[in-house]
Amino acid sequence: MAKANERKFFTIEQANATLPLVRAIVRDLTALAADVRERHERLRHAPRGGAVSPDHEEELARARDALERDLERLRDYEQELAELGVELKDYFMGLVDFPSLREGRPVYLCWKAGEDAVTHWHELDAGFAGRRPLEAAPPPGPARTKARGTR
Repeated sequence: MAKANERKFFTIEQANATLPLVRAIVRDLTALAADVRERHERLRHAPRGGAVSPDHEEELARARDALERDLERLRDYEQELAELGVELKDYFMGLVDFPSLREGRPVYLCWKAGEDAVTHWHELDAGFAGRRPLEAAPPPGPARTKARGTR
């Protein structure tokens, strides 16, 4: 694991190679996040105090405790991603960023749940709205030279 002050930078190939594990973590994380949000809303609107019976109050307390445990599980999933060098950006979309370098400057390679591969990037301050497709790599070696010569 990299030290806290060291930042890992991914190539496109490394990000895609990490994707099976990232995909599994994000799948579990997004499912739990949706469940936690729904339970939080129900608990937020539940009556409190004298408006409920002692049995119901005890049931609500158990539900709040379970919610707290699941919030901790969400933090654990986020930590798993961080240990891989991946930054979670949205619990519900399953949006993650892989720190990378593009033309020598830090950028993010961007992936969201449901995508087959890492195919987008954005500037550090651009966020999801600034996503751009990765360009196809130029052909290697002689084909590249020949293509230039034919212009």
